[in-house]
Amino acid sequence: MNTPLIQIRGLEKAFSTNDSWLGQWRFKSGKLTRHQDSVHALNGVDLTIYKGETLCVVGETGCGKSTLARVIMGLTEPTKGEIDYLGHRIDHLNNRQRMFYRRRMQMVFQNPYASLNPRMTVYQTLSEPISFHQPGLSSVQLDQKIDGLLESVGISATGSDRYPHEFSGGQRQRISLARALSVEPDFIVADEPLSALDVSVQAQVLNLMMDKQEERNLSYLFITHDLAVVEHFATRVAVMYLGRICELAPRDVLFRTPKHPYTQALLSAIPRLDTTSADPIRLIGEVPTSTKKPSGCVFQARCPYANQRCYEASPAIKEQPDGSSVACHAIEEGRLWK
Repeated sequence: MNTPLIQIRGLEKAFSTNDSWLGQWRFKSGKLTRHQDSVHALNGVDLTIYKGETLCVVGETGCGKSTLARVIMGLTEPTKGEIDYLGHRIDHLNNRQRMFYRRRMQMVFQNPYASLNPRMTVYQTLSEPISFHQPGLSSVQLDQKIDGLLESVGISATGSDRYPHEFSGGQRQRISLARALSVEPDFIVADEPLSALDVSVQAQVLNLMMDKQEERNLSYLFITHDLAVVEHFATRVAVMYLGRICELAPRDVLFRTPKHPYTQALLSAIPRLDTTSADPIRLIGEVPTSTKKPSGCVFQARCPYANQRCYEASPAIKEQPDGSSVACHAIEEGRLWK
C-alpha cells in the first residue's frame, strides 16, 4: 500500500443556493442589494488513496461524503483544489479528456432502484460501457463477457434479458457492481451501496466486493454511516465533519484509540453487548449551518475542549506516532488528556 492512486489537495466545493439572477436580489435597510448564498460542502480536504486499499469515509448526514465522491468522479466540478490520478491532474479536464480516466474509475451509487435504467435490460446495461470502451469485441466475445460478469456477481446469465424491476434490491446492487467492473477499473467509489438493503443482503454484497478486490487488486473509496461495516471492511478510515477531515487512521488504530473528540463521540454510540463499556458521549449543541464557511475548527461549537484558538484558527491535520493523523488544537497542545 505504498503507491498513491488518488491524491487530493485543498479540495473545496460550494453550491449556490440562488442561481437565478432574480433570486440574488434582496431588500435590506430599504435598499435593493445583490446577495448570493452558498453552501460550503467541502472545506479544504486533503486525502491520499493507495492502490489495493479500502478507504472508508464516515460522518453524519450533510458532512460532505457524497459531494467528495462526486467531485472525485468528475460528476461535480470543484470550486478549488486539485485531484491527481497516478500523478496526473484530472480535476480540470472536460468530458472528452476524461474518457481514459472514466474507464479506470467507476462508481456504485447508493440507490439500486434508481441507478439502473428501467427501460434497458441487464444485457443492454452491461453491453453499453463495454462496447464503448472496447469497440473491437465481436458479438460472441461481448456475450461471453457479459455472461461471465453476471456469473461472477452471483446472477444467472439467463437473466440478462430481464429488466431491473424484475430483480430484488440486492440483485440490482450486484448488477450495478457488475456494470462498474465491466470496464476493468482500478478504482471504485461506492457511495453507501448497502444502505437500501436488508442486513443479510448487505453481508452478501459486502463479501462480493471484498472478493472482487482480492481478485483484481481494486482500490475502494467506500462511503458509509455503518461503523460495523467499516470495522469489517476498511483498510483506513477518514472521519468527516462539516466538509473537513477530522481524523484519518488505520482501521484498528481508529477503533482501538480514537483521538479526535468527534471520533470518540461517534464510536461511543456503537451499541455494545457487554456491560463494561463506557456510556455514550453526548455532544451539546447542533451542527453549524454550512452556509457560512467556518473560520476556526469546524467542531468548535460542540467540542468540550475548545478554547479561543479553536474559534480563530483552523487546525492542520498532523500525523501522530501511531500512524493516524488528526486535526485538533487540543491534541496538539495536550489539552485533551488533562
